[in-house]
Amino acid sequence: MTDTKKTENESNLKMEGEGSREGSRRFQEAQHEFAASGDVEGKAKEAAEAVDGDEAAELEKARKASAKGKTTD
Repeated sequence: MTDTKKTENESNLKMEGEGSREGSRRFQEAQHEFAASGDVEGKAKEAAEAVDGDEAAELEKARKASAKGKTTD
């Protein structure tokens, strides 16, 4: 009997080559839902404060790492 439970890091999306149509669809739906939520300006302000605040150095380090294809996970 096969255990169908997924671990926290596993996805139930099947491999679709370079890019995932299902993943893209889910991302687009989430983005539309967020935009429709009405809290876009609040989140933009929160992000600007983080970039200019105490988190600036950590955020810049993460940005540079991701630009090189690295993750912090």
